[in-house]
Amino acid sequence: MSVSGATVVAARQMRFCISSILSTGAQSRASTCQRQCNSLNRFVGFRTGQNSQFRTLTRGATEAAGARNDNHDSLIQDSVQNYYGKILETSKDLKTNACTTSDRPNNIVIDALRKVPSEVKEKYYGCGSPVPLGIEGLDVLDLGSGSGQDCYIAAALVGNEGSVTGIDMTDEQLDVARRHAESYTKNTLNYDHNNMVFHKGYIEKIADAGVAPESVDLVISNCVINLSPDKPAVIKGVHDALRLGGELYFSDVYADRRIPEEVRQHEVLWGECLAGALYIEDFKRICHSVGFTDPRELARSPIEVTDPELQAILGPIKFYSITYRCFKLAEMETLCEDYGQVAYYKGTITGHQHNYALDDHHVFETGRPMLVCGNTAAMVGDSWLRPHFNVVGDRSHHYGLFACGPEPATPSPASQNSAPTGGGCC
Repeated sequence: MSVSGATVVAARQMRFCISSILSTGAQSRASTCQRQCNSLNRFVGFRTGQNSQFRTLTRGATEAAGARNDNHDSLIQDSVQNYYGKILETSKDLKTNACTTSDRPNNIVIDALRKVPSEVKEKYYGCGSPVPLGIEGLDVLDLGSGSGQDCYIAAALVGNEGSVTGIDMTDEQLDVARRHAESYTKNTLNYDHNNMVFHKGYIEKIADAGVAPESVDLVISNCVINLSPDKPAVIKGVHDALRLGGELYFSDVYADRRIPEEVRQHEVLWGECLAGALYIEDFKRICHSVGFTDPRELARSPIEVTDPELQAILGPIKFYSITYRCFKLAEMETLCEDYGQVAYYKGTITGHQHNYALDDHHVFETGRPMLVCGNTAAMVGDSWLRPHFNVVGDRSHHYGLFACGPEPATPSPASQNSAPTGGGCC
């Protein structure tokens, strides 16, 4: 399919979300918006694009084609840098104005977005801003930071005592991100110093980009890691960069099985972010291999394929946009074990006064006790979340596998007479 033909296909299949993001701050951590955004950028990008996600997508496409040669990868990167750094003037060139998202961000994030310089927003081509609340004082790393919009939001949330680092490979995008950093942090946020820095580099080589081992508390990413040509290298680099108690918090597209090679080479499906989707269980295996023992799913949104031709190619494969949380902790086990521990959420994270969702089945109500497994106790008690939780009990007594999912602090008679069957909270 020609570039122009592919552009028509993408334009007919979706409506891009940039204008909605710029006007309302709408985002989604697990939404079809991610694939919509990347799909249009994948095809329109050769003529107009400047998206850090697309840069990674292009490099991911070389993997599907079997092109793992470093020189070839470098040529692809150089080409993408030229298109994304020199051709597109603003997001208005994309000629689209709508977005479909699964949720609306907290008002705190929306307020932070309103303060971001216009040029940063105009040069930003991502879908959403996966920045959690309650990160005051943390050191944050953004992979594929582009013009820096997510970094600017994070800078407002971490406060004067925190810091934000962005990694991107395009000089023009980095120029935009750096140009406003000083005035934004000192004049807009009234900090006594600039708490943002932007490095040129590749997400597969975080250390080479200037990020020291064990130097950050939180790594964020939005539909970038999954489409890297070397996903294990990215995940391992993140694990190495995180301090003990730190977290990788990111969204991406996944499949319920491994994608056949003939599907992986389909051009339109690459644009749809489907051909490069990682099998969910393979993602977990990568996490386990580098030290993220218990990746937790926070949100999942099914991706619908409505085109009959693509349905025929994909067959029964199911796709999802998923947000994962991966904590770097010392006392983590491959299964969820029961030590009789109870956790309380204090309600101290601004924006989450009434409850806090650790993952898709651990929603802590403020002040209400919840029985938790050893891994969950470590996540809320030994991570950057520690100031916001009280954990009662330790690991001195073991009671077997923990029943999967949350339970009340006082078990019912029925539950007392039945043995737990779970052992996995993720």
